[in-house]
Amino acid sequence: MDNKHKIRHTVRYLAVDILESVENEGAYSNLLLNKVIQSEKLSPKDAGLLTEIVYGVIQRKMTLDFGLSAYVKDPKKQPSWVTNLLRVSAYQLVHLTKVPDHAVLFEAAEIAKAKGHAGVASYVNGVLRNVQRNGLRDWKTISNAKKRISIGASMPKWLVAYFIEQIGIDETEKLAFSLLEDPFVSVRLQSNALSRDEVMGLLQESGYDVMPSPISAVGIRVRGGKIVDSPLFQNGTLTIQDESSQLVAPVGGLKKDFLVLDSCAAPGGKTTHMASYLSAAENGKVIALDMYEHKISLIEQNAARLHVSDRIETMVMDAKEAGKAFPPESFDAIFVDAPCSGLGLMRRKPEIKYVKNAQDFLDLHQEQLLILDSVSPLLKKGGRLVYSTCTLTKEENQMTVRTFIENHAEFAIVPVHSDSLDKKSFTPEGFVQIYPHDYGTDGFFISCMEKS
Repeated sequence: MDNKHKIRHTVRYLAVDILESVENEGAYSNLLLNKVIQSEKLSPKDAGLLTEIVYGVIQRKMTLDFGLSAYVKDPKKQPSWVTNLLRVSAYQLVHLTKVPDHAVLFEAAEIAKAKGHAGVASYVNGVLRNVQRNGLRDWKTISNAKKRISIGASMPKWLVAYFIEQIGIDETEKLAFSLLEDPFVSVRLQSNALSRDEVMGLLQESGYDVMPSPISAVGIRVRGGKIVDSPLFQNGTLTIQDESSQLVAPVGGLKKDFLVLDSCAAPGGKTTHMASYLSAAENGKVIALDMYEHKISLIEQNAARLHVSDRIETMVMDAKEAGKAFPPESFDAIFVDAPCSGLGLMRRKPEIKYVKNAQDFLDLHQEQLLILDSVSPLLKKGGRLVYSTCTLTKEENQMTVRTFIENHAEFAIVPVHSDSLDKKSFTPEGFVQIYPHDYGTDGFFISCMEKS
């Protein structure tokens, strides 16, 4: 195998290719990473390094570009793969202490030769030797606070300004920089057969580094170890679900014999949680909708592993059509985990920061109202409609609920209660709004309405 062919299968070459696809083709980093790790049959060590580099570069893209601007005169004039190669290499030189500098420089030059020619390799080498000698240009010297947060936390300036208007500059700074921290995996207890302490004890005996969730009574944070390999995961005692979304199902006030509609259900984390409150013997059931066949199969797989298939019925359906598919007032509780901009997931999916715009928030607001309008007639009187999103924008959260209530006099807001959340997580209306920096979880919004 010649060197040019061999270099194409190295972690750094693959990282550059993935970053190119994310940036230029709108690919999702998490899906593409999984695909490449499998197709290249990477060892756990190489898969870990590839994941670290790809997420690290996306999370810090603007900071890296600013840092490299001391040595790169006009980045727009160079091919985007060169920009990404410089980002990948600079990220390793500055942030990855275990990777020797000479390995980074050597491989960057080899990738530049394979993708370009000797002249490009010489240019890349020159830039990186400058970084090695003098470091990156320091964003901390930026005097304008808004720009300093934007460059230092790698968040577009308009989004920094948006959050400043919403939560003030201090909280915005905490929010923006918290997104650079590594996310951890969190799991939820599906059954009551074992207590949380018992499950944590079993996980610790098996070598997992775990701690209880500070906000969910059935949540556990996993800081070390691959949880999907645990027998407790495989036998359905546990399932992966972010702690903030674990707070949704309890808000519905579910009883064992309820008929529940989960109108935007995939991949099924909340659906299976709802099902845990129901009893098949008493005809309790969740009807779970999603628009896509492949997502419905994810719900079904989760339901089977967690032993709640007898309480979940799946249907391929757009939630906006649900109003025509079921009789009026047929459900005891309805959940709408609405399509949203996903800004609460920026730590896990860092490319979200760069691709969303303010118009998206308004478009999604309209989409959310259509879903609420469609499902609301299906709720029995006295039933609860739980509306949630994994985003942080007032347009998609408070504004959507307020507009819906204005148009539907039969619905009233029921304040959400939770003993585990700080006061700051509740809005004056009684909604829950969790920001990623509050507890280190995903950002999340939860509201509850009752039909009279």
